[in-house]
Amino acid sequence: MDFSPVGRVCSFCGLVGTKDTRFAGGLGAMMCLDCLDYYHSTFSSKRGTQSIAHPPWDEMNDAEMLGKLPLIAMTADQVNRFLYDWVQLIRERKLSWAHIGKAMGISRQAAWERFGRSVTTKTGEPA
Repeated sequence: MDFSPVGRVCSFCGLVGTKDTRFAGGLGAMMCLDCLDYYHSTFSSKRGTQSIAHPPWDEMNDAEMLGKLPLIAMTADQVNRFLYDWVQLIRERKLSWAHIGKAMGISRQAAWERFGRSVTTKTGEPA
């Protein structure tokens, strides 16, 4: 699985990573260091926690809401790519489509239909 920050997106502010970017997070969601610092300081005090009692979209105008759509889509794409990469890692460990389906609450066939064509083993053979 690619662990490079290049092209990855902060799931909180939309910063697109470069080779020098450092992200925290996992399972497809990423957080840049600026956001990590901000949220750490915010949640470190009662006053800070109370300052974010309302969702940010309550204060946004229509243009700001529309402007966030591409960032949300980039984050969704990133998480989806991570899901496919994760399934590939599982298949490389020789776990069955039945195991994957059960973990996801779907049938073996549904798991294979969703991931099978895009997942390959290390040898390049279809999984």
